Amino acid sequence: MSTYTFTSESVCAGHPDKICDQISDAIVDAVLKQDPTGRVAVETMAAHGHIILAGEVKTKAKINFEKVAREQIKRLGYTDKKSGFSYISPIAVHIHAQSPEISVGVDDAGAGDQGMMFGFAVRETPQLMPLPITLAHELTKKIDTIREKKILPYLRPDGKSQVTVEYKDGKPHKVSTVVLAVPHSEKIKLEQVKNDLYKKVVTPVLKKYGFKVDEKNLIVNGTGVWHHGGPSADSGVTGRKIVVDTYGGYAKVGGGAFSGKDPTKVDRSGAYAARFIAKNIVANKLADRAEVRLAYFIGAKKPLMQEVETFGTEKVNGNTINDFAAKILDTSVSGILKGLKLQRAIYLPTASYGHFGREEFPWEKIVKK
Repeated sequence: MSTYTFTSESVCAGHPDKICDQISDAIVDAVLKQDPTGRVAVETMAAHGHIILAGEVKTKAKINFEKVAREQIKRLGYTDKKSGFSYISPIAVHIHAQSPEISVGVDDAGAGDQGMMFGFAVRETPQLMPLPITLAHELTKKIDTIREKKILPYLRPDGKSQVTVEYKDGKPHKVSTVVLAVPHSEKIKLEQVKNDLYKKVVTPVLKKYGFKVDEKNLIVNGTGVWHHGGPSADSGVTGRKIVVDTYGGYAKVGGGAFSGKDPTKVDRSGAYAARFIAKNIVANKLADRAEVRLAYFIGAKKPLMQEVETFGTEKVNGNTINDFAAKILDTSVSGILKGLKLQRAIYLPTASYGHFGREEFPWEKIVKK
């Protein structure tokens, strides 16, 4: 019997990098809400006392970029004006028009950049996602929920989770270790924080998936002290959490980040298309595990590469799987935009707790063969 472990991590919505992802995607949504064909490639940087917005936008929409950023920072709980980073911190806006050399290819229904994208699905969870990243996301979302609802009012924005799962013969067997990192009030001792998180976060999340972990295998704030989080403690940048955004390292990662980009950027839309195809292959019981590989060049209308790997888990022959993939989605750039209805303001929710495994997104829908 072969045994091994695999670890994935996630971060809370108030993590510095995720603050930046959410600001950038809020800008994408603001543009697409007014102008569905608008182009956006915006990145955010957050640090102690400063926010920088940079990138390119081509749109008929009138957007107050600074206002969008401040709304997100406030929503995420950074309301302490004396903390060194909050919604009143200075914001520098360096956003300009899209390069005409890029625009010419996109105007002709081509890809906004070159790159390779991967989609993955596996029969480990109801969401057809790997178990380690699924649990990690559920934990960070639960931490945020109990903080926002003031169930544990001493918690502060920011936080991380990490889950190690033991596999036997390729299947999840048990959760070995859970690691949480959460800033909290100086008035509360770490022992209480750990006990509360074990009861309010870890136990209910793992139970939902049929697992448990002993409290001795829960690590909270590894150094023993964490009171001050957010960009004042550690700077954040858009697109720095692409492993968290995808499959937690369990599957291949493409060449580009997602947040801050409109769907003509195949870094984003191609990855969504690849996940859609992979998930539907597994959901329709054509295989137990599937990886879809796509690649484009700037201006390309169709992918240079489209391959499906099922790792020996296929239930039908490869031609049947390829025919099914071609039937459910046209992977030309225009085909993806239309087939998944991507030119809409739907991206802000993707910027925390992962882009995959969440039924509210169109690339997670299951179609019958």
